[in-house]
Parts: sequence; C-alpha cells; structure tokens
Amino acid sequence: MRAARSALDSALEFLLPPVCASCDRLVSDRTEALVCGLCWARLPLLPAPRCERCGHPSDQYDCRWCALRPPFVRAARSVCWAMPGTALAIVHALKYSGWTRVAEGMGTRMARLAFPDDVRRERTALVPVPLARTRMRERGYNQSGLLAAQIALRWKIPVWDDVVIRGRATETQTRLTPEQRRRNVSSAFTVAPSVGARLRGAHVLLVDDVVTTAATLNACATALFDGGARIISYVTFGRAPSVGDRIETTGDLLNGNSRRH
Repeated sequence: MRAARSALDSALEFLLPPVCASCDRLVSDRTEALVCGLCWARLPLLPAPRCERCGHPSDQYDCRWCALRPPFVRAARSVCWAMPGTALAIVHALKYSGWTRVAEGMGTRMARLAFPDDVRRERTALVPVPLARTRMRERGYNQSGLLAAQIALRWKIPVWDDVVIRGRATETQTRLTPEQRRRNVSSAFTVAPSVGARLRGAHVLLVDDVVTTAATLNACATALFDGGARIISYVTFGRAPSVGDRIETTGDLLNGNSRRH
C-alpha cells in the first residue's frame, strides 16, 4: 500500500507539478511546502535592533509598539513584515486561496523565533485566534489553527482551540483606523466556562497570521487574562509596518513613497 501511494504521488507530481504559491514557479523541493526556496529567502525580515519585549525594530528605550500592548502581555514575535509582495502573497495563499500546506513552512519559521528565556520555560499551550462561525463555514478551516498546529509539533506543547470563543462576527479590519479596529473587536471574545481550571495560572501564546495594530490579539488576550491566564504572549507570521518603521537592515524608513528593493 505504501509503495502504491508513493507511485501515485510521483505520477501526480509529474502530471501536475507543484507551483509556488507566491511566484507561480515550479517547486522542485517538496519539503518547501508549496513555496519555493527563493520566495522564502525573499521574506522582508524585521531588522535589528529589536525591542526585547515585543520584537519590534526599535532604537529607543521606550518602544512605541509596546505601548499598545496590555501589561499582562509578556512578549510578541513575528517572522517578517506583512508587505505587498512575497510575504502577503504567502499569507493570502493560506488565508484566502485554500493552500493549506503553506502553513507548514510558515509555522516552521514561526517556531524558530527567539523568545525570552522565561517564555520558553513557561509556555503552556498555543491558542489560535478563532474565526467567526460564518467565516469558518465559508473558509472551511482556521488559518491560525493550522499555524498553531505546526508550531505545536516543534515546540511539543498542546493547542487549545476550544478556549477562546468569538461571540460575534466582526467587520474586516483591513480598512479600519486603529481606533475603529479596537472598537470593532471590543468584547468580541470570551473564554469558554469549562476551561477555567486548565487556563488558571497558564502562560499561553496567541497565534495569528498577521498583526497590524494588535487590536484583535489584545482583545483575545484580555479575555484570556480575565478567564484566569497568568500571562499571554503573541506569535504571528507577518507584522504590518507603519510610518516610521525601519523595513530593511539598511535602516530605510517606511514612508508614503517607500518601495521594496
């Protein structure tokens, strides 16, 4: 049976060779999870130096990105800037186009992120940001849950996908201002009553594909903290840059006329 399955996979790969979800070129290495090695290498990584707490590029003692986080959020890390081009093409392939295998490569890179020592010691479980029921029915899967599952394989901790409940559907955050984003998700999340004992005193990591202002993550974190979690950290694949952020290791600043090199 195993030999037959291998032969079938080889035949399908010959007839329908996999193409990169980002650039549409053929993917020669099957371990790259539907994204070619060149596109993985093109990800616009967050440059150093970075804030020890939130991982945001910062040369200042007082990090402006940290100021947006609740005090019970210990740390936040992201793989790359969520910018037009390779990074967003990969995210959109997973989120909107049904390329679920892309989560393997994304989750692998999220699992490699360097968190502070106390986070590595204390992390209890991964909690994916839940989708509204209508979006879950439309999409058929939660992209954050797929990413959490891949990280869990490498960190050897469980995924708690039954902890946070999205009580109502919210407007898409894409076109909203930071304040509108905050109001949009305010009180949208609750913690399941049955998980109080499991959550009490835990250090959990919220998982999402992209963070912009962190309004959604902050709302989830508040629900977790109110439900008994001791501390929360964030891990995402992409992080949306704002005006003034350094987008490349050369120190270029993002502004209205910036472009990717």
